[in-house]
Amino acid sequence: MSTPEIRPFRIEVPDADLDDLRDRLRRTRWPEALDDPDWEYGIEQGTLRDLASYWAEQYDWRKHEAALNRFDQFTTEIDGQNVHFLHVRSPRQDAIPLVVTHGWPGSVAEFVKVIEPLSDPAAHGADAADAFHVVMPSLPGFGFSQPNTSKGWEPDRVGRAWAELMRRLGYTRYGAQGGDWGSPVSVGVARADREHCFAIHVNFLFAPPPPPPSGAEPPSEVSDEDKAKLAGFEHYTTEESGYAQIQGTKPQTLGYALNDSPVGQLAWIAEKFRTWTDCDGVIENAVTRDELLTNVMLYWVTGTGGSAGRIYREARLFSDPSLLRERLETPVGLAAFPKEVIEAPRSWLEASYNLVHYTQMPRGGHFAALEQPELLVDDVRAFFRRFRR
Repeated sequence: MSTPEIRPFRIEVPDADLDDLRDRLRRTRWPEALDDPDWEYGIEQGTLRDLASYWAEQYDWRKHEAALNRFDQFTTEIDGQNVHFLHVRSPRQDAIPLVVTHGWPGSVAEFVKVIEPLSDPAAHGADAADAFHVVMPSLPGFGFSQPNTSKGWEPDRVGRAWAELMRRLGYTRYGAQGGDWGSPVSVGVARADREHCFAIHVNFLFAPPPPPPSGAEPPSEVSDEDKAKLAGFEHYTTEESGYAQIQGTKPQTLGYALNDSPVGQLAWIAEKFRTWTDCDGVIENAVTRDELLTNVMLYWVTGTGGSAGRIYREARLFSDPSLLRERLETPVGLAAFPKEVIEAPRSWLEASYNLVHYTQMPRGGHFAALEQPELLVDDVRAFFRRFRR
């Protein structure tokens, strides 16, 4: 049986597309601003105007396109879906293969600061033995993993596709890493390929409350730490989850606006960067304007704002809720960043996963690879060190 073709890929956005983007940005029809500007009703207009002006007049896409093109990229078809991925092999032949998955509203651009420290640690002042062969796919319907017109690409299906990708690349023993949707996708990889995926590391992890033992009453006392985590989940549910409700129910309707308006696409993503990063209310305290805009560009130039959001709908419709009750026995490591969107109590996580490594980070938020690349890389190295042969 022949292996489907793996094709070299290079990002080359046509000049006409960049001209069209700048023209749309300059012709934005702005709504009336609120009398009392703040972020309580959504992204504050002054901030958005500044970002849009910088995007139109100063941001240099070609610079960041070239930075991404420094890394070997490929596409292949899996289960009827075009899949784009970066594949950076380490100079060390005994490096651990690692498939790394982003989430929403992220992209492979999140990882530019961690690729080389992971693949060539010796060149970055670390132990050469802590090396990885890095595989970083774009989720189906995200970035250059397009077009995506079929339904059903929920995390477990993506996990099976990633297992097939690693098989095609010739990796018979590998790990997985991810944040946001990259976390359930990494869990999906482990479930789909227990024989070859030996461990996963995540920087976001969700679990439901475990049922009490048969006949037992739920505990009456909750620790202060768990109270804070449960309060954070309540705040997310009541104040911050509107985007998930929309993308989890009618993503196609939203997609028309995101595909037509670059300022709309920017607003939809930039608000999350302000809310989900460790930035004290100022996005640029956590990530640069260029880092934010490069990530937005991978949605805009590919027209995937709508298709990317569908993962929320697919997970709601197609995931088997019983899988959350089936404890994952593959070893799991978690880097817990303090400004993560939500964080489940550790007892819940240990009921659902074989959690053998847990690091409470001193700073950082949801976009760990962009915000705190050194902390994330150090934790990935420490976790997988125990599995090296």
